[in-house]
Amino acid sequence: MKEFDLTGKAAIVIGGGRGIGKGIALTLAEAGADVLAVSRTEPEVLQTAKDVQGFGVKGLGIQADATNPEEVDQVVESALAELGRIDILVNSAGGSFVRKPLVPLPDASPPWARDLKDFDTITTEEEWDSMMDANLLCTFLATRAVGPHMIEQRKGKVINITSMTGAKGYPYHVLYCVTKAGGIMFTQSLALEWAPYHVNVNAIAPGYLATQMTDIYMQDEPMKRRFIGSIPVGRLCEPREVGLLAVYLASEASDYMTGQTIYLDGGLTA
Repeated sequence: MKEFDLTGKAAIVIGGGRGIGKGIALTLAEAGADVLAVSRTEPEVLQTAKDVQGFGVKGLGIQADATNPEEVDQVVESALAELGRIDILVNSAGGSFVRKPLVPLPDASPPWARDLKDFDTITTEEEWDSMMDANLLCTFLATRAVGPHMIEQRKGKVINITSMTGAKGYPYHVLYCVTKAGGIMFTQSLALEWAPYHVNVNAIAPGYLATQMTDIYMQDEPMKRRFIGSIPVGRLCEPREVGLLAVYLASEASDYMTGQTIYLDGGLTA
């Protein structure tokens, strides 16, 4: 269907070196988009670019710190110089996954925490700041840098990757949940600002994904069974599945959708 065709479109994928971001970059390329992937890790992002090129489209990889405004601005300038335009922005950078109580709690010892040396320490301001930087500052900076170009061309798609934890609280994940909820509100508010300029802003909120971030839960067999057993569909989400949804949000098929967060979580928030 032509509405899903991304041929001739240009995308920036922040956090495109691995995991969800790489899955999205490859799926956008498969749908026809040229892709510039951004990551702090040069070998990973260059491999993403090479894999993107395998679909017969332009694939570029840039090593950059998405929490640095000057480096983000340079990424946008490089995209305009190399791809000619920016039609799609995917904000999938994230991490700094702090798993601990806000303050030490008596007898709090979930199985996955036994190898975490700082689990019984108070949550610090530095941990708060690092989580905000990883999960909100990156999105803010990249969207701010791309926004004027999309507004000028009166067309664009912004896709923010948040999490089901933005809608559902989890013990020992306070900081993470706060930042993901912030991503949802960023999406809703900005969608209203940019709707008159035909720039759509939506979010994908995955559940448990088969990535490095969930490896800690998969190492203990009883924990793995409980973990998988909590998911109604009985398995983890694959990065490509997030990518397929991103293709819809990046395409003309989603022109009437804005300000929405789609929960791709196997039924966990149902």
